[in-house]
Amino acid sequence: MRQTWRWFGPKDLCSIDDITQVGATGVVSALHHIPNGLVWSPGEIAQRRREIGTRNDGSASGLTWDVVESLPVSEDIKKQKNDWREHIANYKVSLRHLAEAGIEVICYNFMPVLDWTRTDLRYTVANGASCMRFDINDFAAFDIHVLERPGAEADYTNAIAEQAARRFAGLDDAGRKQLARNVTMGLPGSTESMSLQDVRGHLAEYGDINRDRLRAHFVDFLSEVVPVAEDLGLRLCCHPDDPPFALLGLPRVMSTEADYQYILGAVDSPANGMTLCSGSLGARPDNDLPGMMDRLGGRVHFLHLRNVKRDSDDVVGSFFEAEHLDGDTDMVALIAAIVREEKRRRAEGRPDHSIPMRPDHGQDILDDLGRRTQPGYPTIGRMKGLAELRGVMRAFEHAELGIQ
Repeated sequence: MRQTWRWFGPKDLCSIDDITQVGATGVVSALHHIPNGLVWSPGEIAQRRREIGTRNDGSASGLTWDVVESLPVSEDIKKQKNDWREHIANYKVSLRHLAEAGIEVICYNFMPVLDWTRTDLRYTVANGASCMRFDINDFAAFDIHVLERPGAEADYTNAIAEQAARRFAGLDDAGRKQLARNVTMGLPGSTESMSLQDVRGHLAEYGDINRDRLRAHFVDFLSEVVPVAEDLGLRLCCHPDDPPFALLGLPRVMSTEADYQYILGAVDSPANGMTLCSGSLGARPDNDLPGMMDRLGGRVHFLHLRNVKRDSDDVVGSFFEAEHLDGDTDMVALIAAIVREEKRRRAEGRPDHSIPMRPDHGQDILDDLGRRTQPGYPTIGRMKGLAELRGVMRAFEHAELGIQ
């Protein structure tokens, strides 16, 4: 596995110098300041590459921009409304510009309205560390009582709806505003966040777009961009829904192995692949992560290795970001499956036999607690996770070489 690190650009409190010291060899980044749907210009791409390749003192960092995360799919494309055709055309141009810059792996997602969603961005765990948390009762409180979505209560069990009412009643005005900010924060690093009115407007525009129609829109998008990506030698990889179940009455179409099997088969190309995020998929107890790697591994182009701890075995439930080796996903078994896939690729002579991975998320520990970085992206917490993952990886490498 090629060890990479997510970087949000010059404003990121984790610097390029920091990344070189944690031992990553590649960087995962994006042009977060460019609004969704617009073209990424060669000049902007080149500027980001220069920033990644330069230390604070002006010397070469030795780091390369290995993965784009994310080249966003606009809401217009997902809904097939307004400027969606222009946005697809712009997406193709951006892909061409990225290919010309030598970047081959492009991560994106197809979640409607809300991308990754958490209800608490600084949840304190038993040892005093903090992390992100999704609490289904708090989310229901937001959906039913803060957003006031018509018919929302019917989408939850009676127990969740009753608990949501109690949670909402226990919040003062500041607490209700904070819950709304947490839920509508948007993609990490993005300059685009939504107000409650923005969310209501998007929900109204989605209207009668059910699961089948949203999936059809996704296939339409891929039918346009995948042939371009294949011609350019790019590997597109869709990130799973986070959390992996329906929210706000809207369908989600990339939550399970069956979802990936459908989409990968609908547009069957090596350029149409998967970002295997063990945290997002691991939030569902019915997702078998090592098995998914074994069965879908040939189309896995990017790895997010993180772990979550679920409150229950309910498919729609609460969870928090756990330490990398301590959540509900057997990370050792997953890494074993990844190592098997990489060995198979080497035997086939595939140039992409080393799959880029990054230690995703992490708990705020030690100095992270006072640094207030991008939620979910502490420097020390991720470095700890990378060290743990690297140890597991090295053990499998020794076993493969017969080292005792």
